Amino acid sequence: MNESITIIPFSSLLLVFIPAGVVIGILHAWSLNWQNTIYAIIRMLFQLLLIGYFLLYLFESNNAYITIIVLSVMVFASSWIALRTVQENRMKFYRYALVSILIGGGITLLLVTQAVLKLSPWYLPRYMIPLAGMIFASSMNGVSLAAERLQAEMERGVDYTKARGIAMRAALIPITNSLFAVGLVSLPGMMTGQILSGISPIIAIRYQIMVMCMIFSAVGLSSALFLIYIKPHLSNWIKGNND
Repeated sequence: MNESITIIPFSSLLLVFIPAGVVIGILHAWSLNWQNTIYAIIRMLFQLLLIGYFLLYLFESNNAYITIIVLSVMVFASSWIALRTVQENRMKFYRYALVSILIGGGITLLLVTQAVLKLSPWYLPRYMIPLAGMIFASSMNGVSLAAERLQAEMERGVDYTKARGIAMRAALIPITNSLFAVGLVSLPGMMTGQILSGISPIIAIRYQIMVMCMIFSAVGLSSALFLIYIKPHLSNWIKGNND
């Protein structure tokens, strides 16, 4: 496994937009929102090119303060996005999502980077930023699903303990499905990328096991913490959403 990764020329990269263009053509023919799809693709290109150059600068600078700033932005942004499903009380309950994601995701990130990988220096951006992105994004999705399901169950008159259990199960559905499917139905992105870059599949599998466990832990811890923190304020939350 000593093959070097294939560099994709921009001229060849353009070919992947052909099937995407076919899909857009179908949307247009069926009178669906094809303009929004074009906007999404253009935005994807802009965002990825921007983050690519930023990460190049970040990796070369190897600066602890910049890494901390990036991690902070990730936490604050993910906490805000997590409550997208509860617009009426989004600002009021933002701090609960923030604390839940910070603690649940932060503990997992700390364990993975400092105990499993033993990064040196501790903030090594090339590892810290991608791993933090996966962890906080997963925590965000878990809290979002838990919040939406808890709100729905409480508004139906279900008692908190039962609603909490339903919400927790809902938050864990995506990652649990991934645990069942990995290696059997899908090869996850990180593992695929490592194999394509020439790393032995056995080594890539170790990293993927680490990733799957850290995502499951981050989702579970963050969701559970949110469901616990929100309990004393449920009456105001449900009332606010019913007004």
